[in-house]
Amino acid sequence: MSLNDYLLRLGKNAKQASRLMREANAEKKNRALRILAESLEKEKEAIFSANAQDIAAARQNGLDQAKLNRLTLTPEIIHEMAAACRHVADMPDPIGALDAQWQQPNGILVGRMRVPLGVIAMIFESRPNVVIDASILCLKAGNAVILRGGSEAHHSNQRLAALTHQALEAAGLPAEAAQVVNVTDREAVRGLCKLNKYIDVIIPRGGPNLIRLVSEEATMPVLKHDKGVCHLYVDKDADLDMALNLTFNSKVQRPATCNSLECLLVHADIASRFLPMVGEKLGKSGVIFKACPAAAAFLKDHAPNAQIQDMQPEDFGKEYLSLILAVNIVHDMDEAIAYIDEFGSNHTEVICTNNYSHAMDFLRRVDASMVAVNASVRLNDGGQLGLGAEIGISTTKLHAYGPMGIKELTTTKFTVMGTGQIRC
Repeated sequence: MSLNDYLLRLGKNAKQASRLMREANAEKKNRALRILAESLEKEKEAIFSANAQDIAAARQNGLDQAKLNRLTLTPEIIHEMAAACRHVADMPDPIGALDAQWQQPNGILVGRMRVPLGVIAMIFESRPNVVIDASILCLKAGNAVILRGGSEAHHSNQRLAALTHQALEAAGLPAEAAQVVNVTDREAVRGLCKLNKYIDVIIPRGGPNLIRLVSEEATMPVLKHDKGVCHLYVDKDADLDMALNLTFNSKVQRPATCNSLECLLVHADIASRFLPMVGEKLGKSGVIFKACPAAAAFLKDHAPNAQIQDMQPEDFGKEYLSLILAVNIVHDMDEAIAYIDEFGSNHTEVICTNNYSHAMDFLRRVDASMVAVNASVRLNDGGQLGLGAEIGISTTKLHAYGPMGIKELTTTKFTVMGTGQIRC
């Protein structure tokens, strides 16, 4: 079978499955998710074995450490996947819910009802746990999903897909509601982009090359999950101990993710006090600083053990995905916001301040999928924000902006209840 024929079959199967999922009741969907949670826990050794194959091949092929970290499945990640299945199962079913309802002067009752998007194609790199996160959200929202992971996670993805199929069938739902492309040829991405007859929306989640490819090739709507160039601005009125904890957590807790800190902006009035604290604490954890000349001077004078490099033009707006942090001194909040406007990626932006006026001004003026006051950038996550799992963090504004949970994987249709009204 040719690649085009194979992808066409996936599309047709997904479209048929989406019609069945659209009509599936909440009980069946929730049962599938709970069965999947149990299977993940029972089959974790088989999952680790498949993942070990991928890791060994990735090391042999010279995959960088950031991608290796995202590729690796741990007991904690398996536990989180199972917990996400149960959490999503416990959430209200959005399908059929009326977001609003009102009556027109002629007596018709107009409503907006939640309905599935249909067939969603998800193209991602490295993280095999996306197979589960994406599947459970799409299924709960009544959709079918086609998943195409990177070749580096092929064995892990296929193993997780098999468990998902088993859970769907055990609950009386079509296994084709969650399909994983089983070929590693990159042409499969281009092929999926042309299946607009069967795929309603496509979501790329990965590096800039993948995002660019899908955006240019897709013949259906694209929801971009682009890079995360996240900033933390430490205001002159900040609590410096809080700011230090936020900086440390945002950069060090899991640096290889899109919601980790890439650039620290520090107000000039507190730089001499704050930057030595940053250099000492983060330097001990192996963070390398790419600093502007003024910031570098403070870091070098007070944190002699820290690794400090001069900030180069290519460091502005760069996503490092590692223990590298850009540091820049600004003279006021206007300068900080202008910097974010120019070099940010509309992902996550944070201010640390005790000044209420500054906090509210920052929230209003900064354009990102999550803007926060006195909180870690790492909190831009579906689970952390109460959405359950997430399919990703959208950096586009249509149809969703920020973490995409169940509701973001639905749309609305108008419903009208009449008593014989006609248009005059």
